[in-house]
Amino acid sequence: MTITLTWLGHATVVVDMDGVRIVSDPLLQRHNGILRRRGATPRGEAWSGADAVLLSHLHHDHAEVASLRMFDGVPVLTAPENAVWVVKKGLAGRGLGEGEWVTVDDAGDVAVRLVPAVHHSRPMPHRPNAANGHLVRGPSGVVWLAGDTDLYPEMENHPELAGSPVDVAVVPIGGWGPRLSPGHMGPKQAATACRLVGARSAVPVHWQTLHVPVAGRFPRGWMDLAGPRFVEALAHEAPSCRPLVLDIGSSATLP
Repeated sequence: MTITLTWLGHATVVVDMDGVRIVSDPLLQRHNGILRRRGATPRGEAWSGADAVLLSHLHHDHAEVASLRMFDGVPVLTAPENAVWVVKKGLAGRGLGEGEWVTVDDAGDVAVRLVPAVHHSRPMPHRPNAANGHLVRGPSGVVWLAGDTDLYPEMENHPELAGSPVDVAVVPIGGWGPRLSPGHMGPKQAATACRLVGARSAVPVHWQTLHVPVAGRFPRGWMDLAGPRFVEALAHEAPSCRPLVLDIGSSATLP
């Protein structure tokens, strides 16, 4: 049994575990509103056949309606407030209550639950502002997808919530500009999060993908700095955690 993670850019990760495919925060269009995408649009075979979609929150760079509609009929697992919005868009929103695990396969081997996220600094007038991460648990192990969040002490409780150590942490380490607004983690904070949850491996996301049209005014190379800085921070903060720094479109498989 194995866990394979494929990073499709920004916060979009495909988790293939125990015969189940799960896609987080799908961002599959060429661009995202005013934000420009660097690199090619994700290919359909990388994300098709999903059994569930995980939606961390409703900011436009995570909840893109056109991308979500490419998963017609697939359950979208998110906070109850967000699920109401998803259903209004004609999609299969499923709100998870506090502590609720929902299985995503017929055998009941792979299950998902919400965990907290601290990301409330930028409310939107026409979308709910609930934010969360997800735990995915199966026979092959546990994956924590943090979503957009700041650090919070209760991260150390995730292994207890999962009933098992966290095998892979999927953590955001940047943004679509060189400066991060509140409610986000940079490389050092993400490394600290990996230490708090005791993750065995970590995949950094939320970097290297999106930028605003004025990105030419930013320091040269800023889009590529967060990954190496995360590796350095992880070596200091959580040396037992193995960094899995992926290129957009590439995969890592854990036995």
